[in-house]
Amino acid sequence: MSTTATRTGARHLSSFDLKSWVDRSCQEVNRALDKFLPKATSKPATMHKAMRYSLFAGGKRMRPALTLAAAEACGGIHDAAMPLACAVECIHTYSLIHDDLPAMDNDDFRRGNPTNHKVFGEGIAILAGDALLTQAFEIAAQCEAWPRYSHQDIILEIAKASGSLQLIAGQIADLEGEGKKLGIPQLKYIHERKTSALLCCSVRLGGMSANCTAKQLRALTDFGYNVGLAFQVIDDILDVTATTEQLGKTAGKDLTAQKATYPAIVGLEKSRKIAQQLTEKAFAALKTFRGKAKALEALAEYLLKRQN
Repeated sequence: MSTTATRTGARHLSSFDLKSWVDRSCQEVNRALDKFLPKATSKPATMHKAMRYSLFAGGKRMRPALTLAAAEACGGIHDAAMPLACAVECIHTYSLIHDDLPAMDNDDFRRGNPTNHKVFGEGIAILAGDALLTQAFEIAAQCEAWPRYSHQDIILEIAKASGSLQLIAGQIADLEGEGKKLGIPQLKYIHERKTSALLCCSVRLGGMSANCTAKQLRALTDFGYNVGLAFQVIDDILDVTATTEQLGKTAGKDLTAQKATYPAIVGLEKSRKIAQQLTEKAFAALKTFRGKAKALEALAEYLLKRQN
């Protein structure tokens, strides 16, 4: 992962070793997830094997990484943020299992492996997704409470981001938009909910775990919102420019499904400029942390330049 900043006026990030930070954080998250989840041999074993199959399929753990990085920016520690980092990863994985189903995106590969329903069948895959969503709330409920943020605040934060007005709303709009000529406002609505909502939630939860101030939470919200939109624009671009091997999932699916994407509406070059502008806004939001948000900055830079 390159962390050299090439943006105009960008802070020089080459001194921050993002790869080491992400590797270390990923190992911490994996250990915590293994402890939080029932063992693969726990009855019903098929269900727990299916849950673990997708959860430990080699994802980048970007959402948990953002949670941990946001905690650091606010002076917090990984241990306090970890239940929330694991909760958002469970929600993300559940959404991927369901997205890949024949009734949705009908994909055969995810993270370079056969999708959950290809291995365990559609019924088990649906239930595995349901179980991971439920598991997320069980894990989140085990976090501490903080002076500014109660358990109620934490559960509401996660429920709203993953509910019918946000994550699910984005998926519905995405499905209903297939084959239709959508404009940028409609596409932005999809991206705000299908992708940005959970990424923003991940960052906000990290701040909450550090008992962040209202000003810090607003800054994290602005950062998460813009990084989330940039992330999805880059996803749209990669669906056109990357190979199936690079992506770990079937390339060109958006075009085949006649989905509205930024490249389809405004072209590749303008899409790249939009992603760049969104990332610049994300960086601007971090100024309030006065250099203490290096991990967040490096993650934003990486997400803009990623190739898969």
